[in-house]
Amino acid sequence: MIKVSVLYPNSDELIFDKEYYLNTHVPLVSKLLGDSLKNAQVDFGLASGVPGEAAMYVVMTHMSFESLESFQAIFEPNSVEILSDIANFTNCQPQLQISEIQI
Repeated sequence: MIKVSVLYPNSDELIFDKEYYLNTHVPLVSKLLGDSLKNAQVDFGLASGVPGEAAMYVVMTHMSFESLESFQAIFEPNSVEILSDIANFTNCQPQLQISEIQI
C-alpha cells in the first residue's frame, strides 16, 4: 500500500476555503479516482509543536492506494480536472508526497 499526501503549507497570505474543499473538491477527487482510492483522510492543522506557533500545514489530505502504479494509472487521466479545481479553494500550491505504508 502507498499513501499520497497532499500538503497545503500555511502562510500569512494563505486563502483556503475549507467548506469548498470538503463539500466540493474532496468528493470530486473521490469520484474521479473511483475504486482505486482505498481510503482518504483530511486533517486541518491546529498548531505546531511549539506553543503559540501556527501549524506548518493548514490542510493535509492522505489517500491510500494499492500501489504507486494504481495511483498513477488513475491520476494521470484525471489530473487536469483535479488540479484545475485547486484555484477554486486556495491561492497556495500544494506539495505532494508519496510514501510506502509499513504498518
